[in-house]
Amino acid sequence: MFTGIIEEVGKITTVTRNQISVECYKILDDVNLGDSVAVNGVCLTVVEFSDKGFTADVSPETFSVTALNNLKPGDYVNLERAMPANGRFGGHIVSGHVDGIGKIVGINPNKGFYDVKIELTNENSKYVIKKGSITVNGISLTVADTERNFVTIAVIPHTFENTNLKWLKSGAFVNIEVDILAKYIEKFLSTSDNRSGIDIDFLQRNGFY
Repeated sequence: MFTGIIEEVGKITTVTRNQISVECYKILDDVNLGDSVAVNGVCLTVVEFSDKGFTADVSPETFSVTALNNLKPGDYVNLERAMPANGRFGGHIVSGHVDGIGKIVGINPNKGFYDVKIELTNENSKYVIKKGSITVNGISLTVADTERNFVTIAVIPHTFENTNLKWLKSGAFVNIEVDILAKYIEKFLSTSDNRSGIDIDFLQRNGFY
């Protein structure tokens, strides 16, 4: 499990059809073979490492359903090690299992902050609510506004400067993981033994879904 608090921005050194290698330093302090590292929000397993970086296997399926498929040498990626049992929970529950790809349609400075607007798929947009949580390239962020399939996030300067957001432009594709709690709620409400009287129609009528 991850929290969406980025520890380091690494640089892609090589990309093959089944592996990526990342130059980094900070997260190597206690890395071991088989450890999980979130790379732009995608949970990957370390298969090789040195004092200058690590290599992880990437399956064809993972390449096909995430924005890792667009990576090339020299690109910057957000890195986070799996959360230790005694770690501080600074963001929100992030599984590292990406739900889909979003497209950045605008990054606009706003009084020292940055408004980042992202287009989502229909499937993912239904899980996103104003003031809710969303993971973008592994970053735990809070939704400022929603409009149809678009979500706007107000990013603080520290997050912008210490993640790969500052290198992204309009048209860039990003990995999206929606709040897993929303999916659990949907599953619960859709089961046949739900006796609470609360269902999806109830939530929609009352502005919760």
